[in-house]
Amino acid sequence: GGRVGLLLMRSYVLAGDTGHYDGVIAALEARGLDVVPFFSAGLDARSSIERFICPPGSTRPTVDAIVSLTGFSLVGGPAYNDSAAAVELLQAIGVPYIAAQVSEFQTLEAWRASTRGMTPVETIMGLALPELDGAIAPVLIGGRSTEGGRMEADPERAATLAARVEKMIALRRTPAAQRKLAITLFAYPPNAGAVGTAAFLSVFESLWNVLAGLQQQGYAVELPEDVAALEAAILGGNAAQLGTPANVFARVPAAEHIAHEPHLAEIEQQWGAAPGREQSDGNALLLLGAQFGNVLVGVQPSMGYEGDPMRLLFEGSFAPTHAFAAHYRYIREEFGADALLHFGTHGALEFMPGKQAGLTGDCWPERLIGDLPHYYLYAGNNPSEASIAKRRSAAVTLSHMTPPLAQAGLYNEWRELKATLARWHESPSDALAAAAQAQAAALDLAPSEPQWADPQAAIAALSPLLAEMEATLVPHGLHVVGRAMDRAEAQALAATMIEAQGSAAEASELVEALVANPELDNILAALDGGYVAPVAGGDLLSDPAMLPTGRNIHGFDPFRLPATHAAREGAVQAELLLARARADAASEDEALPESIGMVLWGTDTLKSGGVPVAQVLALMGARARFDGYGRLAGAELIPLAELGRPRIDVVVTLSGIFRDLLPLQIKVLAEAAWLAANADEPEDSNFVRKHALARIAAGEDPESAALRIFSNAEGAYGANVNHMVENGLWEGGDELGQAFCARKGFAYGRDGVARAKSELLDQLLADVSCTYQNLESAELGVTTIDHYFDSLGGMAQAASRHRDGAGVQAYIGDRTGKDAKIRSMREQVALETRTRALNPGWYEPMLQHGREGVSHIEASITNTFGWSATTGQVEPWVYRQLSETFVLDEAMRRRLAALNPTASARMAHRLLEASDRRFWTPDAETLAALEAAGDELNDSMEGIAA
Repeated sequence: GGRVGLLLMRSYVLAGDTGHYDGVIAALEARGLDVVPFFSAGLDARSSIERFICPPGSTRPTVDAIVSLTGFSLVGGPAYNDSAAAVELLQAIGVPYIAAQVSEFQTLEAWRASTRGMTPVETIMGLALPELDGAIAPVLIGGRSTEGGRMEADPERAATLAARVEKMIALRRTPAAQRKLAITLFAYPPNAGAVGTAAFLSVFESLWNVLAGLQQQGYAVELPEDVAALEAAILGGNAAQLGTPANVFARVPAAEHIAHEPHLAEIEQQWGAAPGREQSDGNALLLLGAQFGNVLVGVQPSMGYEGDPMRLLFEGSFAPTHAFAAHYRYIREEFGADALLHFGTHGALEFMPGKQAGLTGDCWPERLIGDLPHYYLYAGNNPSEASIAKRRSAAVTLSHMTPPLAQAGLYNEWRELKATLARWHESPSDALAAAAQAQAAALDLAPSEPQWADPQAAIAALSPLLAEMEATLVPHGLHVVGRAMDRAEAQALAATMIEAQGSAAEASELVEALVANPELDNILAALDGGYVAPVAGGDLLSDPAMLPTGRNIHGFDPFRLPATHAAREGAVQAELLLARARADAASEDEALPESIGMVLWGTDTLKSGGVPVAQVLALMGARARFDGYGRLAGAELIPLAELGRPRIDVVVTLSGIFRDLLPLQIKVLAEAAWLAANADEPEDSNFVRKHALARIAAGEDPESAALRIFSNAEGAYGANVNHMVENGLWEGGDELGQAFCARKGFAYGRDGVARAKSELLDQLLADVSCTYQNLESAELGVTTIDHYFDSLGGMAQAASRHRDGAGVQAYIGDRTGKDAKIRSMREQVALETRTRALNPGWYEPMLQHGREGVSHIEASITNTFGWSATTGQVEPWVYRQLSETFVLDEAMRRRLAALNPTASARMAHRLLEASDRRFWTPDAETLAALEAAGDELNDSMEGIAA
C-alpha cells in the first residue's frame, strides 16, 4: 500500500488526451497504491503541491511519494528552472520525488526502435532539468503511438514505474531492523589486486564506517571487529581454497542459473553455455563477497571482455557475462534486498548495452537493476559519469568528498638542489654551479657533462621548474567516509580553496564547513528512502557549494552551456594553445597549425561551465548563439576582421558520456564546423573551408566534408585502447590507432545523428598538427586514470601512424591552478611523476590505505606505460626512477608485497614490459635486478594465493 501524488500536465487533462496518464494510474493501482492525481494552472507547481500534498495545518504530507508526469521542471516548466524554490518545498515535504517522461518529439514506435532513446530536446527538458530539482528514477512512460495520434502509455514502462514507486515506499515503511541492504564493490582491473578499490575513496575503511552507522541506525548488521577484519572477511574466507580473488558467499549451480535467467539466450550467444568461464568452476557460478547479517557486500564481476582483442574492436558492447547477470539476480531475488548501494566511482552496470536515455525493459541496465531502490556513492567531482548512473540505472548518486589537496612541495634531493640554487643566487661561483649541475643531473634535469657553458642561463631555467613542482597541487591519500577532517587539514585546504577562487571568502566559515561536514549522516539518511537534496557536481577547490556532501549529484543546465565566463576562458585557452604550437613549430611554415585534434569529456565540460566547447568554437572562429530566453540555440561565425587570425580546423572526439549528456552542444559544434566550411572566405584565412573543399574535390559530398565531431556508436563507450595496452593485446602503434578510429569513428553532424565514418576520421587525423585535451581537476592527472591515454593518447597514435614514425605532439591544458598552462605530454608526465609517483608526500599517504593504496600506485605506473605506448613521450628516466623507488628498493618492495602482492607483481611486470618494448633500456645489472625482483614478487603472490 501507500499513497502517491501524481503531478499531471494541465494541457493534456483539459484536452481529454490522457491515455498515458490513465495507463500509469492503472499500473500504480494494480500495485495497491492509492493515487492522488493533480495539476497546476501554470508552470509553477508549488501552489498545487501545497494544496493537495501538504495542506495548511498538516504536520506530515498526505502522500508517500510524488511522481511528476509533466516532463519538465517543477518550477518553471520547459522554459526555465527555479531549482532553489523547488528544493526548498521538496525538502520540507521529505518524500521521494520521481520524474517520469513522455515521448514528446517522436512517436513511441520511433523511441522503441532507436538506439539513442530520448531525443536531445527530450533529454534536456525531461531529464536534465528535473535532476536540478532532485528528481530520481527516470522512466519514459508513454507518448503518441503515431504522428498526431492520441497519447498512450507503454504498459511495460508504466509497470516498471509503478514497481519502483512501490519499492521506494516499502523501503521507507520497513523498520531498519528488518531492511536488507546489498552493497556492491568493484574490482577493476580484474585479477590486479584491485578488489574493493574506487576513484579517490578508501573503500574498506569507508565501508566499515557505513556499516557501523547502519548498525547504530538499527539495521541488523553483524559488524566485523575492525577494518582489517572486514577486509579479511571479504577478500579472505574461502578465496585461497577456491582460487578466487575474494570470498565466495554463494554458488549458483548452472541448472539453477539456466532456470532463472530470463535472458539466457542472449548471454549464451556472447559467452557460451552456462555457467561460462568467467567466475565459474565449470559447474556453478561463484559469487564473491560476504554477508554481514542483513547487509550483503558483493563484488561486481568483471565485464569479461578485457582480455579479448577481438571483442574490444566491436562498435558496441554485448551482453553481460553469466556471472554479472547472476550477481544482480541474486541480490534481487535470492537475497531479497530492499535497496542496493554501489560503493564508489565506478562500476560497469550503468555502461551496459541499451539506449542512452529513456531506456526500455530490453536495455541491460534495466534488466539488471529491476525495480530496486538504487543508491550510488560517487565522487562529487564527477557529475558526468554520475549523471549516466542516474539516467541509465535509476541511481540516487550520493556525493562524497575527494581527498584533501596540498602543494606537492620538494623532497629529498630536490630540497638540496633548491638550497644550492639559493646559495648561487646569493653568491655565484664555479663550485656552486658545478654542484648545481651535478645535483640536477642526478635528478635527470641536466647532463652530467660537459660543464655548463652558461651557468646563469641553465640555473635560470631550473628555478621556474622547481617552483612549478613545489606549487603543484596533489591529493593526499584517499577520502574516508565517516572520518572527520582534522582542523589543521581543513585550514590548509580552506587556504588553498580561497587562493584558487581568488575570492574574499571567509576562511573560518570554510574550515567549519569542512570539519563539520555531515557526509556519513546524509548517506545514512538517504538510505531511508526519502527526498535527497540535489547538489551540482564539481571541484571543491573552486566551488564550496559542494558542501555538505552526501547529496544527490547533478550536472548543470545544458541550455546554459557554454556559460558567459566559459566563453571568455575558452577563447583565452584557445590562444594559449596556438601560442604553444607556434613556439614548438619546426619551421616558419608550420607556425600556425591548420588542423588540431581535440578530446572533449563530459565531466570537464560540465564542471567548467563549458570551457572545452567554447575553446573548440574559438579555434574555429565561432561562438555560441543564444535565444531571447538565454537558451543555447546554435553557433555563429566571428567575422575574420574581429578574429584577427585564420579559422583553425578542429577534429573533435567526444567521450561517450559527453555524447549522452550534451546532445545540444554536439549540434552547436557541428553547426560551427559546417558554417566555417561553407563561409565565402579565402582558404588561407579559413582552414576548415580549405580542407572541406579538398575533400569535395576528392569526391566527398559537402555535408560529409564538413563533419568534424566524432564519438562512439550510440550505446558504446571508450576507445578500448586502454584495455589493449593494459592486457598486452597489441604489437605496434598502428593497431592502437586503428582501434581508436574503429571505436571513435562515428560522425555527428548538425542533426546530431551518428554515422559510421571511421575512414573519414582516420583521414582527418592524418592532417592534424597536434592533439589536445583539458585537465580540469587537481585530484586527477594523466597518470591517475587510464581514460586519458585511451582518448588523447589514442587520438595522438591514430594521427602519428601517418607520419612515418614522427609522433604528433599531444598537449595538456592544465586549468587546475590560478593560471592556465599548456604542457606537452612529455612535460606533463614528468611533472606528475615527480610530484606524485616519486614524491613521498603522495605515495606515503597512499600506502596508509594498505592494499588499496598499492593498487593506486600500480595504476599510475601502468598509465605512464600507456603514454609510452600511445605517444612515445615518456622519458626513460621515468621508468628507471620508478623501478628504483618501488621495485629495486628491497624494503619498499617487501612492504608493497605484504600489502598487495598481486598489484606489486604487476608493477614489476609492467616495468619489464616497458624494457621489452624499448620504452627504456636499463643496463644489464639493473635489468637482472628487476627480473629477480619480479620473480620474488611472483613467488610472494603465489604464496599468498596458495
